[in-house]
Amino acid sequence: MKQCKELLFLIIALFSSVSVQANSDNGSSLFVGADKEVIESVELFEFNSPQEQKRSIDLAKQLRCPQCQNQNLVESNSPIAKDLRLQVYQQIKAGKSDKEVVAFMTRRFGDFVLYEPPLNAKTYVLWLLPLLLLIGFGIMAVKSVNKNCKESS
Repeated sequence: MKQCKELLFLIIALFSSVSVQANSDNGSSLFVGADKEVIESVELFEFNSPQEQKRSIDLAKQLRCPQCQNQNLVESNSPIAKDLRLQVYQQIKAGKSDKEVVAFMTRRFGDFVLYEPPLNAKTYVLWLLPLLLLIGFGIMAVKSVNKNCKESS
């Protein structure tokens, strides 16, 4: 029985350490870096300040291309992504806040354009399903370990 508890503890420790390691960078490495050429095309817009340029690039990295699968506006080369990068640039240049730009994009394309959709009635399954699956697999693992321990005793 002691071996079973040790095995279960090791499994839990392994998964928790992987989880902590994956979240230790606050999501900054969630996406693969875009090609230098793509970043330069975004940087070619004329901004009033380097802060505006950084805001525009950061915002374009947070918004998903509606046409591409799992590419943000900076990484994507699709025509719609180019149009949306221009839209982000124009709105930032016009003095709009990040929230206003995001609100415009979500009105136009829905929550799909967001990499982190809000928690609401439409997205409960999206947010809760991974947690429920994790709990379910945890229960199955505990039952399996207990069953194997009882059989070996």
